[in-house]
Amino acid sequence: MITPRRSLLFLLSFLLATGLGQKPLPGAETDQAAVALGSRLEMFVDDWLIDSARTHGAVSLQLQTPVKQEIVLVTDQPWEGPDSAYFTVFQDGPLVRLYYRGLVPGGADSSTGQVTCYAESTNGIQFTRPNLGLVEFQGSRSNNIIYRGQESHNFAPFRDTNPSAKAEERYKALAGILSKLYAFVSPDGIHWKKLQPEPVMTKGDFDSLNLAFWDEHTQNYRCFSRYGESGVRSVQSCTSTDFMHWTDPTPNRYPKSAPREHLYTNGTRPCPGAPHIYLSFPKRFVPERKKFADYPEMGVSDALFLSSRDGVNWDRPFLEAWVRPGRDQRNWTQRSNMPAWGIVQLNDDEFSMYITEHYEWPDHRLRRLTIRRHGFASMHAEAAGGEFTTRPVTFSGKNLILNYATSAAGSLQIELQDEQGKPITGYTLADHAPLFGDELDAVIKWKSGGDLSALVGKPVRFRFLLKDADLFALRTGIR
Repeated sequence: MITPRRSLLFLLSFLLATGLGQKPLPGAETDQAAVALGSRLEMFVDDWLIDSARTHGAVSLQLQTPVKQEIVLVTDQPWEGPDSAYFTVFQDGPLVRLYYRGLVPGGADSSTGQVTCYAESTNGIQFTRPNLGLVEFQGSRSNNIIYRGQESHNFAPFRDTNPSAKAEERYKALAGILSKLYAFVSPDGIHWKKLQPEPVMTKGDFDSLNLAFWDEHTQNYRCFSRYGESGVRSVQSCTSTDFMHWTDPTPNRYPKSAPREHLYTNGTRPCPGAPHIYLSFPKRFVPERKKFADYPEMGVSDALFLSSRDGVNWDRPFLEAWVRPGRDQRNWTQRSNMPAWGIVQLNDDEFSMYITEHYEWPDHRLRRLTIRRHGFASMHAEAAGGEFTTRPVTFSGKNLILNYATSAAGSLQIELQDEQGKPITGYTLADHAPLFGDELDAVIKWKSGGDLSALVGKPVRFRFLLKDADLFALRTGIR
């Protein structure tokens, strides 16, 4: 991983070198095999694409934090309350569907009085509670409850995109607690039944948001669930081909340098538009801290960002929080700042996500967050400038397309090299005018044009020179 400390080392080597146009360092000519990108989008959320031996100057991976937007829901109905939690959100045609836990009498996680609530929106901002008339609460069915029972503790639905899924099982969910996780199915996302009376998983604690989805990249179902490891709240995963029979769970693996932390939830899903990269948004719980002496409960929380390329081994280049509690004092008490599970795209420019605030306060609520499309992290250069070169790759698209941003004085410059690092005629730095601006899908052109058809299928390296700039993602394609 490229950390700020390593970035300083790169800066020292940069100062000792003859300039940004220097030849590769001795020994930099590696025997890396070219990786096939095809036309898929690659985000700079890790150093997988980066050849660190060819990285110089003040350039490093940098986490991008989301922008807090509107309050979209306050859990102020009698069947909801300040203990509402474990929100799930996903797009389904014209609707944005929202599911969450309500009513936890006495705060008991195993209470049979817990309910699963449903809300929906056509814009991802204003959510309404449909009057479903399904479950009686205090003598009335006038509510948005879809299920009541112990499994409502963490009912986590998703729309099954498996082409082989039955129409009557198009929506699925996992739910349960006390080392019993049950599978549920629904034809419409509203009316639910257990797939079988017995639990489908028993190896885990499951006292958190356990989730599953159809993984189009691996063509199976994947589940990420809660277990305890030596007293630390942790995450494990398993797979299934039929949603009933699951493999034994495998604990998430992290670099040895990563601290052991309580990951209270995991919020894992494939990235929209880049499903080969798994993103996770855990709520990090710090149980030994208490901000206010007169508050009865211990613990404070924030949210993290993690990524993985196989769903088991997780990169931790960013140890800092993705979302801090901020200046709102009610976010500095125990289990606030819990990311909802899900990413929705309400426009072309950004992703929308959601996070809880004010847990166990009368105005407990859900807030929308926005972040640049595929802009969770970047290769960032300060004003002093820096450069990096990718590992050898092959691609299938005829144009190089970048998601980038610079300051008014900043710039981004691109060179194509062969596998050994030799500039390719027509695609050198001298052939590319420095780029500046803020674009999500910038088609790169050199003096000879931007058509890379002659290089399709051949191993190449992309060399980037950045100055007060961020490179978020790249792909090849036709624009």
